Amino acid sequence: MQKFDVLIVGAGMVGLTLALALRKNSQLSVAITDTTPLAQIDNEHDVRVSAINIASKNIFDNLGIWSEISQNRHQAYQHMHVWDKASGGKLDFCASDGDAFPPQDHLGWIIENKVIRHALWQKAQADEGISFFTDSKLASIAVGDSEVFASFAAPENPNARSSAPSMPILAKLLVGADGANSWVRQQMDMEMFFKDYDHHAIVGTVKCPQGHQNTAWQVFLESGPLAFLPLESEHNDLCSIVYSTSPDEAQRLVNSDKVEFAKALTAASDGKLGDIELVSERFTYPLTMRLVQNFVKDRVILIGDAAHTIHPLAGQGVNLGLLDAIALVDTLCAQPTNELANAQALKAFARWRKSEASEMIAAMAAIKEMFAPKPAPLALIRGLGMNILNHVAPVKNTFISQALGIKDNLPSMAYKIQ
Repeated sequence: MQKFDVLIVGAGMVGLTLALALRKNSQLSVAITDTTPLAQIDNEHDVRVSAINIASKNIFDNLGIWSEISQNRHQAYQHMHVWDKASGGKLDFCASDGDAFPPQDHLGWIIENKVIRHALWQKAQADEGISFFTDSKLASIAVGDSEVFASFAAPENPNARSSAPSMPILAKLLVGADGANSWVRQQMDMEMFFKDYDHHAIVGTVKCPQGHQNTAWQVFLESGPLAFLPLESEHNDLCSIVYSTSPDEAQRLVNSDKVEFAKALTAASDGKLGDIELVSERFTYPLTMRLVQNFVKDRVILIGDAAHTIHPLAGQGVNLGLLDAIALVDTLCAQPTNELANAQALKAFARWRKSEASEMIAAMAAIKEMFAPKPAPLALIRGLGMNILNHVAPVKNTFISQALGIKDNLPSMAYKIQ
């Protein structure tokens, strides 16, 4: 039997951030399980990227991994250009704009998921208080009065160090950070609300002859939003695309040849980035809103995509999950080691994070509805409203603050190092 204070299921960005933050702020022993191999950093861009805001960058800074991320591919962007295809309305944002908060050098960074995970993983492996279990998946969870009992299945990997299951783990708390299809959530039968967005997302990497200009581009089409997210490259001409559209249209576009697909992107973006060229594989996946009814059940806690998923149109999913992790650290580190499962503290954590997730879900739903197909007169009014707002500084300041992650009631490590 192996004993730890906290068992984290899922060594993605959110789970690894939690492990490192717990170790930085306490002497708690941490176990982390995940059989997903660590992707190595090579010359090929990962089609899975994240838009990292100021709050998340502060978290990585405070964990001492931002410098490692900075040595690999990461693209800062200072501008955001949003327009409505149907009406011609537009909004332009710049990091240096606004009087409601200190002007920033960047609105955010577009970083490949494998770059972030690699930096977090290497840092966590160097911490003797974090133990990795990567050969076997968990087979069962049993929650007792004072501990959680987790047992492993036999290793699936024929190259695993041992063909026998790892010894079971006893932990004071178990945290599920194992993604949208969370095994932990299913094992614990934690009730979840969900709604199909009726969109599938297409992701890939494209070359843009006119360059990305350190700008995040997003056009709202009748079929859904299309984003061009700038990637670091030699000529600043690569973007990651996230195209949210109907399931049938997504399947048609993914099955189309590369030239036809690229022409569709060029037309959709009004040629603002030039004649686009597809330079990677295309992948598509369904978009679903998920929100667990309660983030905590007994000694089990859900964070990140295991607890909530939102539409990617604002790029805030990963940032929300990272704040979950750091908020949990604030909560646990305020408790004595023998009272980590303090019911009152964990309920307060659950209310805090569910409120934040619900607010973000509502905002995404409002934006999606706002840009849904409308009769021509209403679309023109929408465009006129966008053009008016583009010159109203207080409103733009609010949007910029949200994009930056600058808000009240942030967890402690989301603030800049003093």
